[in-house]
Amino acid sequence: MSGENDYADLTFRNLNLDEEEESTNIQVTAGSLGQILTLGLLTVGYLFDYLVVTENTSMFAYMGSPVLAAWDVSSVDWMFMYTLALLLFNAVLPLYNNPRLTGYYWRQFRKNRLAVFSGWIVIGISLMGLLGPILLDPPTLSLTDAYLPPVGITARPEGTPISGVWKYPLGTNHQGQGMLKLLVYGARVSLQIALISTLVATGIGAVVGATGAFVGGIVDEVLFRYVDVQSVFPVFIFLLYLVYLFGAELYYIILIFGFFSWEGTARLVRAEALQRTEEAYVQASEAAGASRSWVIGRHIIPNVSSTIVTVATLILPSFVLGEAALAFLGFSEPGTFSWGTTIAGGRGSLSTAPWISTIPGFFLFFFVLCVNSVGDALTDAVDPRGESGE
Repeated sequence: MSGENDYADLTFRNLNLDEEEESTNIQVTAGSLGQILTLGLLTVGYLFDYLVVTENTSMFAYMGSPVLAAWDVSSVDWMFMYTLALLLFNAVLPLYNNPRLTGYYWRQFRKNRLAVFSGWIVIGISLMGLLGPILLDPPTLSLTDAYLPPVGITARPEGTPISGVWKYPLGTNHQGQGMLKLLVYGARVSLQIALISTLVATGIGAVVGATGAFVGGIVDEVLFRYVDVQSVFPVFIFLLYLVYLFGAELYYIILIFGFFSWEGTARLVRAEALQRTEEAYVQASEAAGASRSWVIGRHIIPNVSSTIVTVATLILPSFVLGEAALAFLGFSEPGTFSWGTTIAGGRGSLSTAPWISTIPGFFLFFFVLCVNSVGDALTDAVDPRGESGE
């Protein structure tokens, strides 16, 4: 009987073509209005920061905020706030407004206990990256405190026995910067890299894949011939060339990751969308006079969301590892406290001060491992083809 109740509202009257035609008109909902206002406020804030605030002053210090005065909002921070706003209104809010679907996803997800544990770890590290840099001052140089080991450990980094102190519970690096603060600020960089690049890559890939599948013909041919070309494009060499010309800037490293990593998403979305284009609800929308862009945005992309989530969970950890690898090789923005930079800073002291490289290396490994575990469980939860046992 539960199955009958689940589909009781799906009657023939819901397929009325007049109603479908009316629904193609632009409607401003509370959610879309909130999204427009939020993005508008972020744009105003960015323009104020860029045009009014002086270069050596943070926006919040300029506005007289004592709590956030130390936070100098960078271009990457603004990109990150845009990303969080888009995720809030297009992923979190729809799940909140559909508690039945959200409850189903949660019941499926919590069957994997390892994924639930990993999810709490990911949330903890994400909150550390979100709030930590706002509440903590950046790591500062203190050569008198260099090579301090973690609390409870005595080491001889420079030949003289030295023990850890509670001022630096995880020790310090060769420049006297606290490892705890370096981990907190590195978590912010990893989170920014992961979310911004993933949103850009999956967004472009989803639109290209759905458009090629639905429109077909010459449009599909041109789009996916370009996909073939981009898939063999030497992104790393291009990145090195940009670093040589303009210096290492984190924001265009993020954008390059996003703009040159969507080919796989486009191919998978296209394969899934080809099946959706033959569904009755798509044909009904076309018969009602709905535009192609409306059908793609309202029907095709939402119904291939499981594929998009699957791809996003696969590429997100690769962006974190990619930035860490670039930073380890020295291709990172000066002054950026990423985990890769911290690991690289300690590679010359592995025998005398191993904590400098091993502690951020462990955090990087553990974070990527937990994200992969959560991604696998999310894929099983949102993919309707995984319900075979029910």
